[in-house]
Amino acid sequence: MDDDGVTVFVPGHITGFFSTHPDDDPTKAGSRGAGLTLTDGVTVDLTPAGTTRTTLNGAEITVEPVERVCEALSVSARIEATTDLPLGAGFGVSGALSLGSALAANHAFDRRLSENELVTIAHVAEVRSGTGLGDVVAQAKGGVPIRLDPGGPEHNRLDAVPASTRVEYLTFGDLSTASVLSGDTDRLTDAGLHSLSVLIEEPTLSTLVYASRRFAREAGLLTDRVRDVIEDVSALGGEASMAMLGQTVFALDSGLSEASYDPAVCRTHAAGASILDEPVAPTATARPSRASNAGDP
Repeated sequence: MDDDGVTVFVPGHITGFFSTHPDDDPTKAGSRGAGLTLTDGVTVDLTPAGTTRTTLNGAEITVEPVERVCEALSVSARIEATTDLPLGAGFGVSGALSLGSALAANHAFDRRLSENELVTIAHVAEVRSGTGLGDVVAQAKGGVPIRLDPGGPEHNRLDAVPASTRVEYLTFGDLSTASVLSGDTDRLTDAGLHSLSVLIEEPTLSTLVYASRRFAREAGLLTDRVRDVIEDVSALGGEASMAMLGQTVFALDSGLSEASYDPAVCRTHAAGASILDEPVAPTATARPSRASNAGDP
């Protein structure tokens, strides 16, 4: 990394269940629900540059919310991200890229914004791009977050399951977040609100996974292959469900291993996104436009 670059780590995020809550104000739009943040995450290296370019594991990609974040902060930068998590499979990689870029740019360009302001910028960028509704606020918090209200930090309330655990996951492919969120979400939202009420009544890891399984079934998102794996884990007394939105099974402890699968293994991440390295001196001092305008022409 260059001397004037910044490195940020953002935990991955598995959403167990959610409900959608659109709003004309993107700072108020979002989702309610719950999930797990992971020690497997995304490392974002940001260096000021003449034009904004993003790479993921060495390959150049276009990430609309990252571009919106840079526009909102009035910066251009080289963003080099690395992760072991698959893109589009329910791990919040897009949200991690957006949040990591916002936190890193704030330091690299001395924008002097608060954490809540930066989380709002990243959240708005995700909402406007149709790539996520709740990952960013969860990834900023860490742990096992429960999103009681939709929207960015100014509008939502967050709680959490006070626990940590080993997490195993197995991925079979992606699901398009944009296509699901752009369709009829009434059934999904009803199922998500019901699952949220179940978890609030008993905020434990076991209840979270149970409420997630129920949501996947009631929302009509459960695929045959994912269902088969969950049933294999459950048959041996394990706890597993489907990550939203992806063809991914996650299990507590060693549920997938005991069912004779070969999963990736990590843990819940105790903290939210964090800066790992930053420049000694700032390169600019101007403040950006308001967060609610992120990505506007």
